[in-house]
Amino acid sequence: MKIICIGRNYTNHIEELQNERPTEPVVFMKPDSAVLLKQHPFVIPEFSEEVHHEIEIIVKISKVGKYIEPKFAHKYYDEISVGIDFTARDLQDKLKAKGLPWEKAKAFDGSAVIGEFVLKNQFSSVENITFELKKNNETVQMSNSSLMLWKIDELISYVSRFFTLKIGDIIFTGTPEGVAAVKPEDVLEGFLEGQQLFRIQVK
Repeated sequence: MKIICIGRNYTNHIEELQNERPTEPVVFMKPDSAVLLKQHPFVIPEFSEEVHHEIEIIVKISKVGKYIEPKFAHKYYDEISVGIDFTARDLQDKLKAKGLPWEKAKAFDGSAVIGEFVLKNQFSSVENITFELKKNNETVQMSNSSLMLWKIDELISYVSRFFTLKIGDIIFTGTPEGVAAVKPEDVLEGFLEGQQLFRIQVK
């Protein structure tokens, strides 16, 4: 099982971090050890003083695929959820400044929260789904999949050019604006169309 992540897929988030708008999807990976275990808190790692929450719509691949055409991509996943791509922003900024890879800032243990999956067919369109992150009962990130620069099916097609997609693989589709640092005792809750799919505590 691999976790494939997409960066810079919402215009407002690109502007928020003053990044350059990409001409094709920005792709990076997390190992399976990045998955935060169920019922476990997220522990801020000792190597960072600024870990940001980034809520994202995520999809679970349901069959093997390579060089998938966009028009067929919808057949490769049945379930959808929300998750958090935790990012050690201070470390990422240092790595980016040196032109180095981001993995230490993005792929560390526990950096991927995966919510409970729901069937995608309960939604009229995956291209128009609202998702939300609440921190201590206050909404801090909220957006809609219609605002993605590259839609879910386009992302599946794109990443399948480089990586064979296998059953159980997870794709994080990018975060909107509103990212911010987490602190010990914060409680984070993720929602898809108003349905709570994860709740975690920060330590």
